[in-house]
Amino acid sequence: MDKEKIEQLKIQMQQWLYEVEEYVHHIPPTQLYAAVGVVLFTVILFLIIRLFKRTTSNTILLTGLSGSGKTFLFYQLRDGSAHQGTVTSMEPNEDSFMLHSERDKKGKTRPVHIVDVPGHSRLRLKLDEFLPQAAGIVFVVDSVEFLPNSRTAAEYLYEILTKATVVKKKIQVLLLCNKVDKITAHTKEFIRKQLEKEIDKLRTSRTAVSEADISNEFTLGVPGEPFGFSQCCNKVIVAEASGLTGEISQLEQFIRENVKP
Repeated sequence: MDKEKIEQLKIQMQQWLYEVEEYVHHIPPTQLYAAVGVVLFTVILFLIIRLFKRTTSNTILLTGLSGSGKTFLFYQLRDGSAHQGTVTSMEPNEDSFMLHSERDKKGKTRPVHIVDVPGHSRLRLKLDEFLPQAAGIVFVVDSVEFLPNSRTAAEYLYEILTKATVVKKKIQVLLLCNKVDKITAHTKEFIRKQLEKEIDKLRTSRTAVSEADISNEFTLGVPGEPFGFSQCCNKVIVAEASGLTGEISQLEQFIRENVKP
């Protein structure tokens, strides 16, 4: 662009600015203030919406002991089938997808980011990598093999419920009793009560240990009272499922309550 064209552009810009200034001077002050107010309100509202969208997570974490059926549930949610969920996961299964049961629904439905965290004790630290972005946690329990593993399950659940991220963000936890289609499966009420008893024992024993040896960031329950999940800062819900038969409606309901369509 040569100097002559640049000069012409400057003159044109000055003329536009002059016309805008003249127009503003002829607007009554009340109308001008109202217009400025509308513009400011629109900008602030836009920024709030953008911030809300940026901080609202769509990540649901599936965790629990090895063999509880987390991977079955992962593939049921995604594919409506457990055909690939037959091997214990040694690495997180992670994917974003439309829930299989919602694919035929009309209108927009928000995809869900599901992370199946390995249940092996050496791999549970991977859970911490995903907690900051979690909208909800699903703790899966094997209803059939529950009693022999009740202490171990309670220890893992205790660790989750006392993590700073979980407590401060009040991340909802779904205690999902899986494999309820089996005749020998324990009821969800039995599992809930047993876990509450085990956690009560844990918090008593760990309170007796010196603070230097306690790795948990928060304590659970009310001093002097038996522990119950209702005492947690974050909501703990107990539900049932069967990954093998595809009965996962309560799991899907929990997901949709925490990840809005």
